[in-house]
Amino acid sequence: QVRLVESGGGLVQPGGSLRLSCAASGIIDSMDTMGWYRQAPGKQRELVAVITRGGSTNYVNSVKGRFTISRDNDKNTVYLQMNSLKPEDTAVYYCNADRLPDHYWGQGTQVTVSS
Repeated sequence: QVRLVESGGGLVQPGGSLRLSCAASGIIDSMDTMGWYRQAPGKQRELVAVITRGGSTNYVNSVKGRFTISRDNDKNTVYLQMNSLKPEDTAVYYCNADRLPDHYWGQGTQVTVSS
């Protein structure tokens, strides 16, 4: 069983930055992909960023150029660096890991962008 624990969320002003961390109990190098999703109130959960075992990354258009996903295999941790934050980035952010056919989720961390 893989356990994912997110941290790093909080309240930040527009234009500010946050770095989310996702610590995994398992070996993340064994995961096919790891990613970050978010869910705003009244909206569906959406994929924000994903990184494959090979290191390829992909982002939703709304965060391209502002967010960066990365991984540290030695620490079994995946990060999401978020810069130039906007109020529309406000959501609960969830870490995800896929080792097909299994999918694992963290408990989520709240990010609020407000002045």
